[in-house]
Amino acid sequence: MNENKNQTKQNILVMRLSSLGDIVLLSPVFKNIKEHWPNAKITLLVKEQFAQALSGHPDIDEIMVFKGFMSTLRDIRAQKFTHLLDMHATLRTILLSALSGIENKKRYNKNFLARRIYVKFKFASPVLEKHTLEKYLAVLSDWNIPIKYHTPNLSDWKFKALDLKKEIKNICIFQTSFLGDSVLTTPLVKKTANMFPKAKITVVTRPQTVEIFRHLDEVNKIIIDNKRGLNQILGIFRTANRIHRAKVDVLLVPHRSFRSALIAWLSGVKVRIGFSNSEGRFFYTKTVPFSWMIHDAERNLYLLRGIVQDNFKVELNLDNGNTDAEETVAKLLKESGAEGKILVGVHPSSVWPTKCWPAENYAKLITRMEKELGLTSVLIGGPKDLEVSEQVARLSEGHPINLATKTSLTELMALMKHLKLFITNDSGPMHIATAFGVHTLAIFGPTTKELGFFPYGEGHRVIEVKNLPCRPCALHGGKKCPLGHFKCMKDISVEEVFNNVKEMLNIHC
Repeated sequence: MNENKNQTKQNILVMRLSSLGDIVLLSPVFKNIKEHWPNAKITLLVKEQFAQALSGHPDIDEIMVFKGFMSTLRDIRAQKFTHLLDMHATLRTILLSALSGIENKKRYNKNFLARRIYVKFKFASPVLEKHTLEKYLAVLSDWNIPIKYHTPNLSDWKFKALDLKKEIKNICIFQTSFLGDSVLTTPLVKKTANMFPKAKITVVTRPQTVEIFRHLDEVNKIIIDNKRGLNQILGIFRTANRIHRAKVDVLLVPHRSFRSALIAWLSGVKVRIGFSNSEGRFFYTKTVPFSWMIHDAERNLYLLRGIVQDNFKVELNLDNGNTDAEETVAKLLKESGAEGKILVGVHPSSVWPTKCWPAENYAKLITRMEKELGLTSVLIGGPKDLEVSEQVARLSEGHPINLATKTSLTELMALMKHLKLFITNDSGPMHIATAFGVHTLAIFGPTTKELGFFPYGEGHRVIEVKNLPCRPCALHGGKKCPLGHFKCMKDISVEEVFNNVKEMLNIHC
């Protein structure tokens, strides 16, 4: 991974003082840059007559108008660009580039001499067989930018910027993935409400994750999408119709499935924004680049760049307070004899079996934490986690409190403020813990931090077997290890996890 890519924000000037058609061909250049450098700012220098037509492209942050050589040169030098792409390569742009003061400059090769020879003498050079777009993209190789997008997406250029004050009255956020994904969508909800205080916020989500959004003050309406029912096909049209009837102006879709994109299209919402790698990206009116190099919570915020430019800061916080849930949790802990004890949350399960550190390891860890550090473990989980939680409790020589299936999602959130530390696999509750500021120790096996779903924020840790070539074996994990050895989890020892617990709690024995 290129560390400089994440540490320095690239401020890029692209110069193309030619016809509109030539500029339209640049679209994949912008997309590839944003895919590789998600935080980059791209400014496009064009002739004045094209400025309005080009505004609103999702990957262009600013349009700079050419106002004469000296005036434009002053504007360029004032912007303090870090990179320059000369995609015109005429004497004028070459001089602008030379005098710009920009250190990192690249120029596309228009093969000027070969073109002149062909016109004059009809001698066809092999270099002329390349399309202009290929020559544009070739420049990016000098910056080690991979070419993922090869053709222009003309729908990007057709988009016209919204009148933010007049037109956006209802924004809908569509997230029907797992629990953790829903938690990591809450910063998008909060940021959207903050940026558009007069707009209503609608959320489309699954029945299992309704409680994540129900307690957010920013959410005005929730549409439930039950995609597991018998009438799954009818459910697509039913959800699309509900979104349509909600009179949504802008639909933001962090979920990258084909089904989500199809529902977005069927809803008839005029502005539909999703990720560039969505399976149904052609159903969107705009797409924004998707990068594995940033955390998922940050990635989701980039959807807002489809409608406005801003500096996005993640605030992962679900604590809006729920008196009933807090009273229920307090009663549960009192009945379990937890009062006055240092509590450590433990979630030993996952939707995906390969994401689970062995139950016997969790049992040994709980035993050592209790006997050597005086910590009381609280096992948490839903109905599908009960069997694993009971197995861990049974194998342990300590006295863990097993609250698996005894708390609702709202009560689980209320429980978090009672915990000193949270130990978990790569799972949904991991993100709930970090959202409540609980220091989290996550054990990663088939998945890796690079996928963007690690514990977000300061004070958290991930334990993983590094330099194992088969990792990651899948985006979410799987039912069985593809190679049969399960080394990604078996090679993580109880001793290693226990030592991390001591360090995180600042306990030295």
